[in-house]
Amino acid sequence: MTVHILDDKNSLLNKFISEIRDVNVQKDSMRFRRNIERIGEILAYEISQSLDYQNKVITTSLGTKIVPVPKNDIVLCSILRAGLPLHTGLLNYFDDAENAFISAYRKHINETEFEIKVEYFASPSLEGKTLILADPMLATGQSIVSVYEGLKNHGTPKKIILACVIGSTEAIELIKKHFPSTTELWIATVDTKLNDKGYIVPGLGDAGDLAFGEKL
Repeated sequence: MTVHILDDKNSLLNKFISEIRDVNVQKDSMRFRRNIERIGEILAYEISQSLDYQNKVITTSLGTKIVPVPKNDIVLCSILRAGLPLHTGLLNYFDDAENAFISAYRKHINETEFEIKVEYFASPSLEGKTLILADPMLATGQSIVSVYEGLKNHGTPKKIILACVIGSTEAIELIKKHFPSTTELWIATVDTKLNDKGYIVPGLGDAGDLAFGEKL
């Protein structure tokens, strides 16, 4: 697996990351969603550099110009509900992509143990296409692995790209074992620790709750 960590170099991305982490800025849920969306746009731009291109002749009012344009058939898949703002950001740039949505949540066995439940799939065929699987928080990695196992029934993608905002080193090591070696991970930033409940430290908290309100 090829791992691209975007905050390894300074850019405006760091401002958006700082704001989604900041407990004071987090109180504004609309700004939190917008910052996740903007991070998704930056991820989309960076990912676009790894796609396949073909030349297209464009006719202007004064002549013609050959322009290289992406030729990948993209399916953009997000994990509900936290993935929705990230999905929007990616879709703003990959605006002709097909879309898939999947639910995955932690069903707690006790205070520190949980299993991942995947209950809803809405996906087109993935056969021969470029799958961009978006999940803002790559904590333990179990959710994205469970989703990938479920997606296998929808066909074999030609290329798999994972798009994430914050992840843990532990999760990255886990997904390397479950995804094809040709998979690309594009992630805004990585933290080294998980707490005993499986949340990223320092992380930012529960992205779904911060974006859409607390759940029962």
